Parts: sequence; C-alpha cells; structure tokens
Amino acid sequence: MNSAHATPLKHPPTKTLPVLDIEGLDIQLPAAADRAYAVKDLSLSIHPGETVCVVGESGSGKSLSALATMRLLPDGVRATAGTIRLNGKNLLDLSDAQMRAVRGRDIGMIFQEPLTALNPVMRIGDQIQEVLEVHGAGNRASRREKTMGLISEVGLPDPQRIVNAYPHELSGGQRQRVMIAMALALEPKLLIADEPTTALDVTTQAQILKLIAELRRKHDMAVLFITHDFGVVSEIADRVVVMKQGERVEEGRCATVLGDPRHPYTRQLMAAVPTMVPPPPRVLSDEKALVVASLFKTYGQRSFFAAKRTIHAVDDVSLTLRRGETLGVVGESGSGKSTVGRCVMRLIEPDAGSIRVGELQLEGLSQRALRPQRRRVQMIFQDPFGSLDPRRTVGAAICEGMLANGTSASDARARSIELLQLVGLQGTAVDRYPNEFSGGQRQRVGIARALALDPEVLIADEAVSALDVSVQYQVLQLLREVQARMGLAILFITHDLRVAAQMCDRIAVMQKGKLVELNTTGELLARPSHAYTRSLLAAIPGHATPPALVDAADQRGMAAAA
Repeated sequence: MNSAHATPLKHPPTKTLPVLDIEGLDIQLPAAADRAYAVKDLSLSIHPGETVCVVGESGSGKSLSALATMRLLPDGVRATAGTIRLNGKNLLDLSDAQMRAVRGRDIGMIFQEPLTALNPVMRIGDQIQEVLEVHGAGNRASRREKTMGLISEVGLPDPQRIVNAYPHELSGGQRQRVMIAMALALEPKLLIADEPTTALDVTTQAQILKLIAELRRKHDMAVLFITHDFGVVSEIADRVVVMKQGERVEEGRCATVLGDPRHPYTRQLMAAVPTMVPPPPRVLSDEKALVVASLFKTYGQRSFFAAKRTIHAVDDVSLTLRRGETLGVVGESGSGKSTVGRCVMRLIEPDAGSIRVGELQLEGLSQRALRPQRRRVQMIFQDPFGSLDPRRTVGAAICEGMLANGTSASDARARSIELLQLVGLQGTAVDRYPNEFSGGQRQRVGIARALALDPEVLIADEAVSALDVSVQYQVLQLLREVQARMGLAILFITHDLRVAAQMCDRIAVMQKGKLVELNTTGELLARPSHAYTRSLLAAIPGHATPPALVDAADQRGMAAAA
C-alpha cells in the first residue's frame, strides 16, 4: 500500500517539546445534557511534524476537545479544569482579544462542513485574503499574491478562476482544499482537522490525505486529526488517541493500536470496521419496487468568466430495484449519483425518462397528485445539519409527515418516540432541538423521520458517511432489520465502497452522469470490468488486508522513532 505518511518525522516526538499539550481537561455540559461532562480529565500532546488521530464514537468529545483548543465552544459548554498549552502558553488564560490573534496565526482549523464554514456571499479569494488582513499580514498586493500561492499549493486548478468563484460553484473536494488553504495562510504551528474527509469520495479523500501529509512535512506542523475512519487512521497517523464518552481509554503508536488494541472499546471499534468481503448473496423477490428507465438530467451553468456550459448530471441511466433489495450507487463527487436519488424523489424534475414505484408511474404526475404518493418513497439526506429545521424539535420533524397524512397528534408523537428508540436514541429526545445532538445523532433522527411513513422505497443518500464506525455498524444493522421486516427496497447512495460491500446486494458505478458498471457486489469487487471501478477500489484509504494495514503502520512507527 502506498502510504501518504511514509517519510520519517523531522523531529522525533521523544526529543522535542510538544506544540500542543493538553493536561487534565474537563469540559462541562449544560444541566439538561445526557451527562455532566463532554470531556473528563483528558491529556494528550502533539510534537512538531507529528500527526495524532483522535477517534471515538459520536458524542465521545473528540470535536469538543478541538473546539476547546480553539476557544470556540458553543454557549453553555465550558472548560472547567485543566490546561491547554500551545508552545507552553495556556490558551485558557488568554483574553478574547489575545485568543483571536492566536486563531489562524498559530492554530489553523479545517472544519467538518466546508460549505457551512465558508461565507456563501464572498468570493473564495476574498475569504482567504481576509485571514491575512485580520492578522495584519502584508499589503493588498502581497496578500493577493499569497492567496494565489496558497491556492496552487493545495492543488486547486486554475487559481484565477478559483479566487473569483463563490463556494457553491466548487465541488466538495475543492471547498475542502479552500478550507485547507485558509487554515495554512499564516503557516500555523498546529493544524486541527475535524473530519476533513468525511463527506468526500474515495479519490478526493486520498488526494486530501496526501496533501495534508505533504503540507505537514513541508511546514513541520503538528496535526490533530479527528476522524472515525480507521482506514484514514492507518494512512496518516503517527499516534492514536481513543476516546469514549469524554474519556481517553487508549493511546499509542498507530501500529500498536491497530495491530494489538488493548482496551475492549478499541477492539469493539476495530471489529465494527467494514471489510471489503461482502456477505453471502441473498435470495430476493422478483417483484420490482422501483424501475428507472433512460433517465436524463442536464444543467446549464453560466458565469461572468466563462461561456455557458452544459453538464450532463444524469445521462441515460436505467436500473431496477427489487422488493427487499439494496442497490448501491457509487462514484466520485459530481458523478450524478445523488441527482438520480433526487429525480426518483421528484425533488428535482428529470428532463426525460420514466420512474415507476410498484405500478405507479411518477413522471407526469402533477405536484398535487404526487403529494399523497410521496409516502411511498422517502429519503435519508446526506447532511444532518441542513436537513433538520433548527427551530423545531426533532419530534416535530418526525411527526410532520405523519400529521400531513392524517395521523392524530397523539399517535404521531407516540410513533416518534418509538422510532427514536428504534434508532438508538432516548425517547425523551423527542422534545429536544437539533443543536442539542451530535452529527451522528442528528443522522439517526433523519433515519427515524424517513421511516415514519413506512415507505416502500428508501433512498439513503450518504446516510452513514458522517457516522463513526460503531454507530455506522449499528445503523446498517438497523436498516437491514427494518428492510427484512418491511420488505423495504433501498437505493443506497454512498462514496464508501467498504460500506457498499457490506450493505448492498448489487452495486451500480457512475462516472460523469453515466452508469459504467452494474453487477452483484461479490462479482464487482472481485472482478471489476471497468477501469474507473478499478481506480475507485484502488483509492480506498487503508485498502488492504488487516495484516498489511498493520505492517504499513508499523513501518511508519519505526521510521518516526528512528
């Protein structure tokens, strides 16, 4: 396996003082929270040129630890004990003005959701230059020159076009590269990366991991990398810190933790990592739940800087989904896989083609005629942050569809509580708001909402991409159980081929709007016929047998200690 992190560290951690040194950190939660402390007695350190990965389930406190380091904890959440030292200076003792000077200059952060973190009404170039301007770096001309250099350094094409673009005009991978450029603008001593590859397809993910590793070596930065993906850990980590419910339960060299985990919780996480070995084929019904034939969707894109161009988002796609079957749709960002799901839902109108659910032809139905039929096809959306109304309780979100279809308020509430418990949340969560949940918990709420109307077809658009491995495993098990009980057909859209291998009966591979390969999961993984499918498989982080993963991590560990 080609490691993104095979070069020996410039400064062995045992011989240098840490850039970041956290000791005895407690982070207290509001009184109404599930537990008293988000983080309890956490200690960790990171040395120059070192990458430390923090892993753990959703709600383990890993992201709040990073936000505490940045002094960006949400209202009602506060650090009550311990120290966070950056090159010996306790950040918790700094004033707000002093901390503003530290952010960006000494600590850079790549946030999990680049589309949320970027200002939608500012051009990319202006946003990068703003970081430099706030810290008084250079003049207008030098700041623009620095911005162009950063855009080139992070591998973005056509810097002149990028600086004049708005965030929505870039792909997810390009937006993440912009976030990296902003984080590196002032060459910080510490880079915090909070799930920076979670929503990216495998090829873009591999590029971002390689980029971060190269920039770490070039700038001799310390990197705090938060992730739930053990494939990513095997690619990039020198050391691993495992957190459970706010406490550090294991820490060690990457090779040691991956190859010989000591704590039962770490072993549980490792056991939940999906493999590329699919389960045995199932016997499925011949009844067709969904038939898509010759589907087309084209977009015209126009800007001030280029002539109008036509994008074939979906180009003559046909597929059949049987009752009780899970059909995976995989491909890079921009391949058209999510557009297919939205066309089936009639959230966007296809230009041509037919869509049939059971015996019902969806195309051609007016919105009024379609409304009572929407219950037959429901969707779990990719973004748990954007798909829930922050002003409404999660119970209201789950009840909405049931109330619209004539269910009484009392029955809808009871069903909401039942569904929340079904997806592993407490029934009391029905009266809480989305901001009171972690990202993984919000995705569970989205799944509960999608199941509320007992649909025939469920479209899962990256439904588990934001979840840690153990929660991901539980949610996939949940979907299988619901599928078996309800005979549910699932169109499973994902960029994670490891998840597709475990979940799907068949896999369809899309590239630039076209369906390039469709086969049973076992056949496609064992004998991919299309070159693009082979390239996707080769790009999976940590794509090797477990011993090979451990060997690669062990080689890095020996090089780092040399």
